[in-house]
Amino acid sequence: MRVTILGSGDSPGTPVIGCHCKTCEHARKNGWERLRFSILIENNGKNILIDTSPDMRRQLLKANVEKIDAVIWTHAHYDHFAGFGEFYRVQTRVNVYSTPEVLEDVRKYLDFMKYKEREIEVLKPVHLFGMDIMLVDVNHPPLRRSHGVVIMYRNHKVVITGDTNVEIPKESLNEMKNPNLLIVDALAPEGYRLKKHMNAIEALSLSKRLNAKETRFVHVGHFYPPNSRYPLAKDFESFEFRGVSLEDFL
Repeated sequence: MRVTILGSGDSPGTPVIGCHCKTCEHARKNGWERLRFSILIENNGKNILIDTSPDMRRQLLKANVEKIDAVIWTHAHYDHFAGFGEFYRVQTRVNVYSTPEVLEDVRKYLDFMKYKEREIEVLKPVHLFGMDIMLVDVNHPPLRRSHGVVIMYRNHKVVITGDTNVEIPKESLNEMKNPNLLIVDALAPEGYRLKKHMNAIEALSLSKRLNAKETRFVHVGHFYPPNSRYPLAKDFESFEFRGVSLEDFL
């Protein structure tokens, strides 16, 4: 299984249009950026997208992805679903998974597209392409529903918090424990008090609480300095997870 962070940025991305802060100027001068959030999961020759960012076309072309086999939407915010049409029109069938509330809210914007909705419940794993994938509730006000994603592949666990503040339900935290990789919302560094997201200190605290082996910050805003000491994700950064084979015992 391969996990690729297609976009690590927050809703405006980095550099921000019209912003001349130190980080945005550094990004322009040095030719780097943070695209909006989306994650590619590859396994058994199949491709799953966790959220479909407004930068989807660029992301799929750069990652050399020709077909999407499933989409999982975590919540109904523009920067997490708006890029769906970038590949929808070149495929004959796209299955989209989420809870009924999220699917209903996104449908208000994409009702002209005839994709296949697949309703799933939180805390109940769905088996897709050799992986068990579970949605958990998180807290991203004022939305009525927002989700994190837990992916199990053999003896490996990847947890994606989705957009959330620190007030994650206990039953969700129980399912998120002991991940090999934690991809966590961390919009801004310490000193920022956020109602909808976590700051860096809160994200690190969650990582420690969950006993994550490796952590990457996503939904990262331009508030971080260019050379931050925090584990900020990079666009198109990939992580490989192998299944147990005979070689592991030799």
